[in-house]
Amino acid sequence: MPFYRKPLTDRARILRRDMTDAERQLWAGLKQASPEGVRFRRQVPIGRYIVDFACLSLRLVVEVDGGQHYSDAGMARDAVRDAWLRAEGFRILRVSNHDVLTNLEGVVIAIISGIQPVPPPQPLPTRGRG
Repeated sequence: MPFYRKPLTDRARILRRDMTDAERQLWAGLKQASPEGVRFRRQVPIGRYIVDFACLSLRLVVEVDGGQHYSDAGMARDAVRDAWLRAEGFRILRVSNHDVLTNLEGVVIAIISGIQPVPPPQPLPTRGRG
């Protein structure tokens, strides 16, 4: 299944332009604190969903949840979405708007500390002539 579909990319573009305050702050924190070689993207279409932040190389999704995510209906929708993303090999980390707005440094540290970058491939050993 392709990651991107045209209608979702258009919607993702709008969501990038209209990010919440918590999403803006987390985006700035992630850009500043991400280890070398780890690249987060924001408002990323994956399948039929748009996730808040993703590091595709590490298959890590970070969702910033507002109050609607804590209702019964919101938690049910998130459970379906998370199950699909996990089935596609993604890890999901959910953080609340409140935590981002009141403890940005702690949230960024928690995200970054959980990252284990994929090491670069090692060159093949060279064989001597003989």
